[in-house]
Amino acid sequence: MRIAVTGSIATDHLMAFPGRFVDQLLPDQLEHVSLSFLVDTLEVRRGGVAANISYGLGGLGLGPLLAGAVGADFAEYEVWLKEHGVDTSAVYVSDDRQTARFMCMTDQDSNQIASFYAGAMAEADRIDLRALHTRAPLDLVLVSPNDPGAMVHHTDQARELGIPFAADPSQQLARLSGAQVRTLVDGAAWLFTNEYESALLRERAEWSHTDVLDRVGTWITTLGAQGVRIDRKGDPTITVRAVPGITPEDPTGVGDAFRSGFLAALSWNLPLETAAQLGCAMSALVLAAVGSQSYEVRPAALLATVRAVYGDTAADLLAPELGRLA
Repeated sequence: MRIAVTGSIATDHLMAFPGRFVDQLLPDQLEHVSLSFLVDTLEVRRGGVAANISYGLGGLGLGPLLAGAVGADFAEYEVWLKEHGVDTSAVYVSDDRQTARFMCMTDQDSNQIASFYAGAMAEADRIDLRALHTRAPLDLVLVSPNDPGAMVHHTDQARELGIPFAADPSQQLARLSGAQVRTLVDGAAWLFTNEYESALLRERAEWSHTDVLDRVGTWITTLGAQGVRIDRKGDPTITVRAVPGITPEDPTGVGDAFRSGFLAALSWNLPLETAAQLGCAMSALVLAAVGSQSYEVRPAALLATVRAVYGDTAADLLAPELGRLA
């Protein structure tokens, strides 16, 4: 399966606050918040949702096509991605803007406060999926967080070209209008959200849970430590538990890794439950590392995790594909 992953490419600045954010918020002063947090650590890492997902897919042997906008400062990052199986030929390089920056602070409860500077990402709508599809046919377009105009543009192009698309609005739901949310979701073969985003999406789109299922093929909702839920209209809900016993180092990129594992298993024509199990195993790799691309896909170890947590049936289904990566 040839997957085009559209979305953000960024440098992550990850900071750790040793306390709890909620302890610093005074209920009667929430209209006048002015806080500064003294952090213990700062890690500068490669990131961006599309790049993170592509990194995971590359590690699983899918050779994804990364379609995002960057600045001239992308050269070293590009080498890294190519070395990890990512096709960067569709990346657009801005003449005068830097690659996007993600600045995130995490407290001891794994809550996060973040800001994002778009930079070159504002030019992502210049990427033409028609040209990419003509050059080499695409089987799936993943529309992940990006410049809002680019997200709508790429979704519309996927529809026009008849290419199945996956909607992953996630962090950008805070910036998207109701009309934009409806455009991005309606007709998606796959919809990815976390639990909070699922509620926000319904609020922005003015749709009920049933309304969403009427408009998408499959809705995948990640639930953090509780695992993942998969809903399809007319089918029983599928739930898959998370990998237990992981000491969390940094939650950044955990959802992106899940998407990598899930989409890889789909490309191998495996059942939805198995796809979610591989996604959860990939998430565990990121959760135990600092940075969203600091892990390595080791097929034997990944398969051992699946076998230990989800049993022999799941592992046996994945073994032929993961075995080819060894």
